[in-house]
Amino acid sequence: MDNISNNTIITIGRQLGSGGRDIGRKLADKLGIKFYDKELIAEAAKESGLSENLFEGMDEKPTNSFLYSIVMGVQTGKGLYYQYSDALNGDNIFKIQSDVIKKLANENSCVIVGRCADYILRNYPNLIKVFIHADKDFRKDRLTNVLKMTPKEADTSMVKTDKNRANYYNFYTNNVWGSVENYHISLNSGAIGIDNSVEVLKQFVKIKNNL
Repeated sequence: MDNISNNTIITIGRQLGSGGRDIGRKLADKLGIKFYDKELIAEAAKESGLSENLFEGMDEKPTNSFLYSIVMGVQTGKGLYYQYSDALNGDNIFKIQSDVIKKLANENSCVIVGRCADYILRNYPNLIKVFIHADKDFRKDRLTNVLKMTPKEADTSMVKTDKNRANYYNFYTNNVWGSVENYHISLNSGAIGIDNSVEVLKQFVKIKNNL
């Protein structure tokens, strides 16, 4: 897209299996801007000097889920160990990741998937907040065909992952994950398909930027 506003930031929350990550990546490609998802973890690890595995363990899960590892000591990428007394906990890791998100948003227009980015960047003037959802059958079909899960694994993953994402989001934002008032636009990808969802969002960005 030509003349996209400087530092237009598109954040995407998504249900597991809704295709939110694919939609985000395709939208970024269409707009010619950066895309960040798992890359945020690597970036946060690089910025902090901590092991990337630590951020993987905390990925969109509530703070207490990693408490045991913190108490026992966590190995860093530099071969050191941080103990609980050093206050290396979920809140601190969230703060590190938040700083990375803000840094990336200040540098370039981009699409950011998950990680409470819509809340972290809530005061940014050119922020567009998106939530992608779909019915259970559509999501289950994607999980079994795209990610090659068994139907039972798909059912379990949908419940568990969405619960973790909701708890993580609700804990750090005091907002409700997936609630329409927290987003500029909410799309049912199962109703219109992945590629049409990308096109709808592309047009939404164009309209919001008065292009």
